[in-house]
Amino acid sequence: MGSGNERKKVLLFYNPNAGNGLFKNNLDLIIERFQQKKLVVIPIRAGRAEMLDIVFRTIDQSEYRQVIAAGGDGTINICVNAMMRNSINLPLAIFPAGTANDFAYYLDLPLEINSMIDIALGSNFTYSDLGKANEKYFLNVAAMGTMVDVSQKTDPNLKSILGVLSYYIRGIIEVPNLKPIPVRITSEEFSGEEQMYFMLIMNGRSAGGFKRLSPSAEINDGLFDVIVFREMPLTDFLPLLINVLQGNHEKNKHIIYFRTNRLQVESPQHVGTDIDGEKGDDLPISYSLLPNKLKIFTRDKDQKGTTW
Repeated sequence: MGSGNERKKVLLFYNPNAGNGLFKNNLDLIIERFQQKKLVVIPIRAGRAEMLDIVFRTIDQSEYRQVIAAGGDGTINICVNAMMRNSINLPLAIFPAGTANDFAYYLDLPLEINSMIDIALGSNFTYSDLGKANEKYFLNVAAMGTMVDVSQKTDPNLKSILGVLSYYIRGIIEVPNLKPIPVRITSEEFSGEEQMYFMLIMNGRSAGGFKRLSPSAEINDGLFDVIVFREMPLTDFLPLLINVLQGNHEKNKHIIYFRTNRLQVESPQHVGTDIDGEKGDDLPISYSLLPNKLKIFTRDKDQKGTTW
């Protein structure tokens, strides 16, 4: 790979509709600030999924300093999957600009554009594990079950106006319709057949705005935190929800909680799945963890960091 002096290009993958669409108004500011550092921004607009693959197939990585993904968790997921498919081994800067920014929240990334640019132009890094669900990759969370449909059914306009609150509202509406799903889970740490409502396979700590879903999770500990919400009387559901909000649900009798780097999930029924908020494969799915697979810009000043 080329020396640091040759890395004058930056690939910016952005979702013009993420969050409230304000991000695209900052494109000129981003380009200006990078040009001040003699860096050339190559913007790629999210929309046509294959566009990023076309670009990644044709670039000379040695000319690039980094990739920037600007949007919510879904946009970052699309970008990371394209990077993996095309063996792109560049560090990633995340500009959180979506409705759900759970991974950015874990990294304590700012929501102010100049601060985001400061981090992307800096030289502090952390390494993140990457989850794999069959052949698709995820950074934050893989989910399955009834509540997955909540995200996929939530009106995009409602998401823009109400943000995370829209997921809560939709979730509460769906609670009376909860139906248990039979699943078989196979891993070294836990195996069994269960009737469940939904299941989360966490790399990060939060999902759908619930900040403390797996409070002890680390993105580079080499392990998933797996949380299975078992079938329960609906009267027990609200107390469990309060436990979840407080982050002390792991010991609840209706929760199966374990940590692993590999598991398989299958079911005789159709089960909705997603990865980082994007639609996932049908079951069966094999989940595995790739340790320290992605290098990510961070503002963590304690991180020693590497300069390109």
